[in-house]
Amino acid sequence: MSIRVTHTHGEAVTVTAAGGTEILRYVYRPDPEPFESRKPYAHPVRTLAGRTVTGYRPNDHRWHKGLQMTASHLSGQNFWGGNSYVHGRGYLALPERVGSMRHEGFSAFTAGDDRLDCTEDLTWVANGGAEWAREERGLSVHSVDEEAGAWVLDWSIRLTNLRDTALEFGSPTTAGREMAGYTGLQWRGPRDFTGGTVLAPDSDAGAADLMGTQGPWLAFTAEHDEYDGHSTLVFAHAPENLDERTAVHASHWFVRAEPIPSVAFSWAFFEEFALPPGGSFAYRYRIVVADGAWDRDRVSAHLKGVPW
Repeated sequence: MSIRVTHTHGEAVTVTAAGGTEILRYVYRPDPEPFESRKPYAHPVRTLAGRTVTGYRPNDHRWHKGLQMTASHLSGQNFWGGNSYVHGRGYLALPERVGSMRHEGFSAFTAGDDRLDCTEDLTWVANGGAEWAREERGLSVHSVDEEAGAWVLDWSIRLTNLRDTALEFGSPTTAGREMAGYTGLQWRGPRDFTGGTVLAPDSDAGAADLMGTQGPWLAFTAEHDEYDGHSTLVFAHAPENLDERTAVHASHWFVRAEPIPSVAFSWAFFEEFALPPGGSFAYRYRIVVADGAWDRDRVSAHLKGVPW
């Protein structure tokens, strides 16, 4: 199935499927509110049938914006956005801790009939202007399959420490709040995904029991308001992410269906890790966006049919 890619320079990249549905809008124009941690994000993300599967600035967390790369606790700074968790004091509005990610440009950009591949260069900037890290971000849209009712977004990161001291990655859980290990690549679902069904490869547990677990993929299925029908998102690790010989740190799932729908590939759920000066780490992730309520077997079969 063919796609059309449009780049509005200085603002966003959009991908439109053959039927005319805009399935992805990747926005890199800086948002106006520094407290929400200005950084690029993907929203709206839609299925091939046109169902929106991302939320943007919900009233409970204005800094949740579709699909975005984050770091909730990074050497005392907050690249997640919003309130910062402080042990013994709870969540506080500390704007002096909120950093940002600055788009520097695209070092590679290839758009074909059935695939988009681009490499974005970003700088992670601490509050006050110090440049802390350089990021090379890969985005690929591919495997747009009308028969399956699905398409794939691959999202990769390679992060390099620019400081002369280590970058220390953590989460609210490493700061003292139990089972709140959110950080890393995060998805916020739309309001009608609240209370949705979460699937894992080898477990019938719900979202609450899957919080903080490990595994190659999670799927989140929900029924829409307004439209009849369901949509499914699959969040999958590249194999090397879960290999202790290659991954910089163990990954765990942050997942909630209630009171909000959210999934994050947390790279520092229970323990902090440090990136030395000049050091780098890399992860690759996959998100399958599908129409319908997929079960475990269908998810597994589809992932096997789209090799890394």
